[in-house]
Amino acid sequence: MEAPTVKPTHKPVKQYYQALGEFAAQGVSHEMAVRAAFQHLLEETGRRFGWTLIPELSVEGRKGKVRPDGTFRDDFQMRRGYWEAKDTADDLEAEVRKKIAAGYPLGNTIFEDTRRACLYQGGELAMRVDLTQPTHLCDLLNAFFGYTEPAHEDFDKAIGEFQQRVPELARGLVAKIQQAHRENKDFQRAFTDFFEVCRVSLNPNLSQAAVDEMLV
Repeated sequence: MEAPTVKPTHKPVKQYYQALGEFAAQGVSHEMAVRAAFQHLLEETGRRFGWTLIPELSVEGRKGKVRPDGTFRDDFQMRRGYWEAKDTADDLEAEVRKKIAAGYPLGNTIFEDTRRACLYQGGELAMRVDLTQPTHLCDLLNAFFGYTEPAHEDFDKAIGEFQQRVPELARGLVAKIQQAHRENKDFQRAFTDFFEVCRVSLNPNLSQAAVDEMLV
């Protein structure tokens, strides 16, 4: 299935710029306020990719525990990316150097100050973008959410292959169970006991076929 793509016309992107406009109208630019808009954008976009944003989660960095503003995990609770917000009054490049020196993970990490962002992937700077431009913002999000660290690639491949093989494995199990019903005395005795437990506990009208499905 084709991966989702973030576009400037998508609702979370439009809401992000609307929120920034409302903050600007109020003369608000400090980190704790404006980062909420970017956090909402990341949360909503992450759901499209099956990632969940967890704020302020301590993780093991290269020099001990650190706590990015946001950590993304997938449905298998594997960490897929990180986000760190800085104040617009800060020097973003200098702040990024501080975080790198502190051992922040750089496998797939966004550093941003509402105006600009740096994306690190595989330990290297992958892109710098002007966040005031919607197309550049979308390029950043697509690169971030579309990235798979090398350590995760084999796992993702294995999961995909297993999902494809589930029907084949199920058919093989059914054949083995049917053979055991015919030929395996130990299985027959154990199944009779298990069948009786299921009938008593679940349904007195339970059929053998239903129990076989439970085994599969």
